[in-house]
Amino acid sequence: MGREPALDDRNAAFWDELCGTNLARTLGIGDASAESLARFDEAYFALYPYLLDYFPRTTVEGGRLLEVGLGYGTLGEALARLGADYHGIDLAAGPVAMMRSRLARVPGGQPEQVAQGSVLELPFDDGTFDHLVSIGSLHHTGDLFGALAECRRVLRPGGRLVVMVYNRRSARRVLLGPVLTVRHRFVSGAPSPEETLRYFYDGHLDGDAAPHTDFVSVAELRGLLWGFRDVRVDRRGIDRVPLGPVELSRRRLMRLGFDRLVGLDLYAVAYR
Repeated sequence: MGREPALDDRNAAFWDELCGTNLARTLGIGDASAESLARFDEAYFALYPYLLDYFPRTTVEGGRLLEVGLGYGTLGEALARLGADYHGIDLAAGPVAMMRSRLARVPGGQPEQVAQGSVLELPFDDGTFDHLVSIGSLHHTGDLFGALAECRRVLRPGGRLVVMVYNRRSARRVLLGPVLTVRHRFVSGAPSPEETLRYFYDGHLDGDAAPHTDFVSVAELRGLLWGFRDVRVDRRGIDRVPLGPVELSRRRLMRLGFDRLVGLDLYAVAYR
């Protein structure tokens, strides 16, 4: 997929604003107090009600776990509270600071085990971790294959990988793609469809879009996970659908199983 020169620097600058900041602002959250973070986490898990199902306590408790891409720290704190020997890494300083602050409040948490660095050059020996999780991060690196290869390297034999990347064949992309292509062709100054999609998925309120995003199909993701075994890929997550005076909520669409067909995200569980 070809990594762009200096992309790490651009990503570090962009993601220094925590992933989840837009959600925090809609909730009126502007600080990192325990009360504010609890409100944020409740809203976050309401948006992704299936996320913790990938991490049963009996699976992660006591295991050495690395999270790549830390965002607002919601999942990382939950994993630490489930009893994982939690380690974290992020390219940007902001998420590292947030995760260290959260771990300082978790009994047994070790903030010093959170570091700034790149998944493309993980600072760990081969076979270090029992678990590796990365939710919505690896597709921004510009080298998804290389990132997954590094994840595999630092997992012990039999270690478990849980990764989320964006689905290239989601309803959002299928429906928006043609509209954005027409707009770009006929509206002077309209941004490219690719840039607009990047903003829809990961955009700052000031208008900046994530520097790079890869979208992959189920088949492509399985190919990228070559060398792993027992690979399972799920489609999850979906946009709400307004229909005049009626609206099909995300939760209702998920109950009906539409996300399993055309979901926004691909969740892969695999073993080294």
